[in-house]
Amino acid sequence: MPFYLTRFSYTPETWGKLIKNPEDRRIAAKQYIEAVGGNLQGFWYAFGNHDAYTLWEAPDNISMAATAIAIGAGGALSSIQTTVLLTVEDTMAALNKASSIKYRRPGEKE
Repeated sequence: MPFYLTRFSYTPETWGKLIKNPEDRRIAAKQYIEAVGGNLQGFWYAFGNHDAYTLWEAPDNISMAATAIAIGAGGALSSIQTTVLLTVEDTMAALNKASSIKYRRPGEKE
């Protein structure tokens, strides 16, 4: 199954709710991804541009998109970004396939 890295930030209201009632959000995240046949591989909070990072495994892009859409629609986040991660093997296959593509720079003749 493909892996996905999600970066997200909570709204100030969500942080306020978590301060009043601390909750391990890994439990909820695990339920969300398992609903589409995936797995939560990791969940971390961080300093910086994003409040947290998750590493997911999902059956396909549609399943991961559905999970991200459902979470984003919940209103607890101020931002959410998901990146599809490629294995080294997938990248090697892409590199080999790239050699069959004849790229032409803009403005250059073939």
